Amino acid sequence: MPVGREPGGTDLVALLSARARVLLPVLLPDNDLDWAAYPSATPSRLVAAPRGLLEPDGPRLGVTAVREATLVFVPALAVDRRGMRMGRGGGSYDRALARLTGNSFVVALLHDGELVDHVPAEPHDRPVHAAITPGGGLTVFDAEAPEPAR
Repeated sequence: MPVGREPGGTDLVALLSARARVLLPVLLPDNDLDWAAYPSATPSRLVAAPRGLLEPDGPRLGVTAVREATLVFVPALAVDRRGMRMGRGGGSYDRALARLTGNSFVVALLHDGELVDHVPAEPHDRPVHAAITPGGGLTVFDAEAPEPAR
């Protein structure tokens, strides 16, 4: 679920959950991400969590559950034309993306102006395959799939 001014929202999650199983992140104390299924039948079962997050109150599926996903939406402060994303600096999504096996298509949801020419990248950073902005729609990058999980 988006936090603060992040794009997306409950409408997007509800729409997706009508067609597919949706996993939502659950922030762990070490900033890693566990996952839980979105309770589409009872969305009120999202509970307040630290840092202003809303999380499902259902069973936790483990940090590797993201490997099941064929489509992964990630937040970003910016994404460059190579598909490199800038997050908030906690490494949560970098760790999650590193677990993907290459069968997932990763899309960053951005505001207009957040698709930029360059963001700094470090060796642990993983590219996204595409970004969506309100004004520009879908932009697909010529980025390679995340390396297989080790």
